[in-house]
Amino acid sequence: MNLKQAHYISTIAREGSITAAAKKLYVSQPSLSQMLRQVEGELGVALFDRSQSPFHLTFAGEKYLQAAQTILAANERLENQIQEIREENSGRLRLGISVQRAMQVLPLTLPWFCAQFPHVTLEVTERGSAHLEELVCRGEIDLALAALESGSSRLAYELIEEEVIGILAGEKSRLAARFPSGTAVTPDMAGEESFVSLKEGHSIRVVQDALFRQYGISPKILLETDSLEVARRVALGTGSCMLCSDIYVDGMVRRHGAFYPLRDYENHRHFYACYPREEHLPKYAAGFIRIVSQVLSQKTLLAESR
Repeated sequence: MNLKQAHYISTIAREGSITAAAKKLYVSQPSLSQMLRQVEGELGVALFDRSQSPFHLTFAGEKYLQAAQTILAANERLENQIQEIREENSGRLRLGISVQRAMQVLPLTLPWFCAQFPHVTLEVTERGSAHLEELVCRGEIDLALAALESGSSRLAYELIEEEVIGILAGEKSRLAARFPSGTAVTPDMAGEESFVSLKEGHSIRVVQDALFRQYGISPKILLETDSLEVARRVALGTGSCMLCSDIYVDGMVRRHGAFYPLRDYENHRHFYACYPREEHLPKYAAGFIRIVSQVLSQKTLLAESR
């Protein structure tokens, strides 16, 4: 496999047809078809099931694509590292972050980052925190900012902000009627409440499911959503509950609901920057982590002083 073959076949898999891939690659359809036939002939197996539209990878195709993505990611990392050596503060930073954290972090961070590294291009991938470690390991992003447990031996972790996990409850909930905000509670004390839940792929969903199993409760799920902001507003508006971090407790929550930290629960999922352990971290990536840490610590100090 060479880089050209890896790139072309990855594009076919992503686009779902030779015609669409040829347009994306700016090559002719016959030449792309010939390249694919040549690779499949050398391997002795088909990489795509052409009886379906869009194309589906065969089992051999899945294995080929995994190797192709590894090669392409390694080549891209090498190119970025060489460019970093040539031009100390130039390059591209592929950042992974959750939508809610992006709303909180990027408006504060980007003015400082762009001023310090004006020749660095930032590409943002928005995913749930539970998926971001995998994207870093696969080489699809360079740096993730996410609520994680810092468990992979392949990654380096830098703690940015500690989080307290609790139950956010709307003012019309039974929990809010029983206890003042700030009271430490256990999940079973809200077992009869309706919950708003984030979908799988978010770190808080991992925590929520584990706690429900631990306490043997199955609350009614009023809504599942990918948006933490939607979940917050629905919980507050309907008098429901949701699991969330204390960092999302703001004026809106204090006006229309309450937050209850979990009793007897030690949270191991904090806000980390993570990146490949054995690879060079460019100066601009280290700078981005530093700026995020500084602006969040300043925001915390301001909130505590009010």
